Amino acid sequence: MLEVFHYPVTYPALWMDTYYLATWLVGMLVLALGWGIFFRFGKFTYGVDLGCLWKTTVLIALTTVSLGIPNYYNTRFVGEHGQDGDSIKISGDKLLYLDRKGNEKKLNLSDITAIHQELVTYNPPPKIYIVAGKAPVKDSLFVTTNLPDYKRFLADLSKRTGIEVKRR
Repeated sequence: MLEVFHYPVTYPALWMDTYYLATWLVGMLVLALGWGIFFRFGKFTYGVDLGCLWKTTVLIALTTVSLGIPNYYNTRFVGEHGQDGDSIKISGDKLLYLDRKGNEKKLNLSDITAIHQELVTYNPPPKIYIVAGKAPVKDSLFVTTNLPDYKRFLADLSKRTGIEVKRR
């Protein structure tokens, strides 16, 4: 029986391929705007005074914000939507994972040695790893809880491989 599970597509393909460029561009534009205002309206003296400390603090805060917010968004976005458009299927004696760009990963069901959830989830949603360690080349892939009906997928995979799913 061929069973295909698809991650939903929640964003347009253009955004999925370029979100990190767009967020870093906006961050760098904010930083450039801050430096432009600093150079246009700043008074420059070569002594150490309270004004110098204030300007330095503002520029450090602006740099932190313009680098930190895109980094936070990009990390969160790839965790929540990095698999959008991907599909996974159990076909005969193979597990096939096809990402949205057309790259395929195959694991033999007989090579799977473990199915377990990651110990600590640093970035939601939690990942459930499928590890193939019997083949000459050890490999793994993961599914997240964003996969619709992922519990049924894991139950089917567990039934076919005879390996218990270890969830936290």
